[in-house]
Amino acid sequence: MINSDPPTSPAAADQAVEEVVARGPSGAIMLAVIATACVVAMWLAFYLFVFLPRGSLQ
Repeated sequence: MINSDPPTSPAAADQAVEEVVARGPSGAIMLAVIATACVVAMWLAFYLFVFLPRGSLQ
């Protein structure tokens, strides 16, 4: 490819992988936090704007 990096040795590739793994799964954790916050916000909005205006069951 035109813009691809030149081939590296397997040792250099292994070192790069180790550096990425050492940083941990921060992106996956942030994605899970954002998705959970969206679900909770939707549930709260549904509760406030649909269930509470209808009143209690008699």
